[in-house]
Amino acid sequence: MLANKILVPIGFSKQSIIALEQAINLAKIKKSDIVLLSVLKEQSIIQSLFYDDISDDLKEKVKQKLDQIASDYSDKSGVKIDTMVSKGKIYEQINDVAEMISADLIVMGTNGSKGSNSTIIGSNAEKVVRLSKCPVITIKGDQHRYGCENIILPIALEKQTKEKVTYALEYARYWKSTIRVVSVVLEDSSEIRDKLIRNLKQVNDFITKAGVKCSSELVEGEKKQTLGNFILDYGKKYNADLIMIMTKKEELTLSNNISVTARYIINNADVPVMSIRPTKSKFITAPTTSF
Repeated sequence: MLANKILVPIGFSKQSIIALEQAINLAKIKKSDIVLLSVLKEQSIIQSLFYDDISDDLKEKVKQKLDQIASDYSDKSGVKIDTMVSKGKIYEQINDVAEMISADLIVMGTNGSKGSNSTIIGSNAEKVVRLSKCPVITIKGDQHRYGCENIILPIALEKQTKEKVTYALEYARYWKSTIRVVSVVLEDSSEIRDKLIRNLKQVNDFITKAGVKCSSELVEGEKKQTLGNFILDYGKKYNADLIMIMTKKEELTLSNNISVTARYIINNADVPVMSIRPTKSKFITAPTTSF
């Protein structure tokens, strides 16, 4: 039987090492192996480390550095860690390798969207999230988190948003977390309110029957506040350790862009964000913004 695999793109920065440490925690839950991936490209940070053109020699040096990191962390954690070096566009290589090794999770560091450098980094992370066939956890914070007491699980009206529940249960059982399910009412509609209340109760009952601590809340959102901003504030209220979102595209566009809400949360959350690509629906409904 093939082992589960977690792919961790690494650029030797503090952030990518934090992503590796988080991935090791997850590997223990999922009984997974980890694959460290370093992508070489023109004018990359790695080039500046070795003052050399991209070459077989550089690739070998990077591989040696990766192997050393893998060996150190594998010895400490007991998790099997393999390494790979590839060349090309960062987001393309990450997704290609994830598919090649049949990864069931990608964990990567990102500096978000603030500042000139982070715009590029955030763009790569967004493209990975948008194109990945498996869930992606992005980590912007600069501290490694041990454990996971509170998982924020936003639920909308779309059926696909409930797909997050399975993932939330998996992690909550291991960490003995509380799953905090939340829905936001952004318009004055009794029909929508009633549907959200039914959804919340259904999800709450399902999680509780699974033996996991759960709270659920229907909250009135302020018109001046964006959905993404509200979810981040809600996460701060409960000192969230993980936020789970869906990366559903907006139906009015023909692009594969992730929703505005998902993009905002990924780029601005100071806690890890798990982005889950929804199962394709046979029918396209009215345009909505998913969590």
